[in-house]
Amino acid sequence: MPNKLADKPEPSKTIRAAGAVTWRPADAGTPEILLVHRKKYDDWSLPKGKTEPGELLPVTAAREVLEESGASLALGRRLAPVRYKVNGRAKVVTYWSARLAGSDESAVPNGEVDKKKVTYTHDIGVLDDFAAAPADTTPLILLRHARARPRTSWRGDDAERTLDEQGTADARDLAGLLACFTRRAEVISSATVRCLDTVRPYAQLTGARPRASVSLRPSSRTNPADSHALLAAAVAAGGPAIICAHRENLPDLMATAAAALGASSLPPACADPLPTGAFVIFHMTDGKLAAADRYELPES
Repeated sequence: MPNKLADKPEPSKTIRAAGAVTWRPADAGTPEILLVHRKKYDDWSLPKGKTEPGELLPVTAAREVLEESGASLALGRRLAPVRYKVNGRAKVVTYWSARLAGSDESAVPNGEVDKKKVTYTHDIGVLDDFAAAPADTTPLILLRHARARPRTSWRGDDAERTLDEQGTADARDLAGLLACFTRRAEVISSATVRCLDTVRPYAQLTGARPRASVSLRPSSRTNPADSHALLAAAVAAGGPAIICAHRENLPDLMATAAAALGASSLPPACADPLPTGAFVIFHMTDGKLAAADRYELPES
């Protein structure tokens, strides 16, 4: 089912928030989970907070955990959202599994938190969802390029077709969004300008060096076996990867990725065509598919 980073359209009065089950490996093999104690309410809960205007929910989750605890995150699979009432208003909190990527030892909690037991039943449900699948996963991201100039008005080589104004803005938004999931990915892009321009802001943000691949271009002269081999190599490498391609070849790439990761069928996240700027994350663990999530930028 499509996900526009807010699970589903919510009434305007609904409070939207995001947080994370932040974990790190423990000596006993069981993940240690970050909880926060709020002095104001004298409760223990998972770190979370309200989204700011125009902010994407994964960005909210990463920002709120950083502000409350000094922990920087690498988001993993999306967990089931929690819905409850606050002073008569509906509140929806979207959570992610998130590995601790770093911490600021000098960070001072922001006044809402004084320490790093859960108090609320809905937090227990989120933890159950977290425990239902592997925590330690690696992202393989298949991304459709951001919106390009119309083909009908483009006079030159289609491979040189550029992003339009909205596509350029979406590529900037994608940089911060993709970085919530991984800041050290191998970036492989179709050798078209619109794909390379889509991943360039992420590369500039993280220091990645995109690799252009002719095999990912949407051309009748492109041999599908070449793109299959490229994807199989990315899966075999086992590290975080972002692959930017096109509407025409992404369904085949997603099917190839699912098969390479041992899935018996295509995950529901891959069922519908990806709009421009959207992506699917295959969460890999030990060469197998642990989960798949789909993300779409809000419509402008």
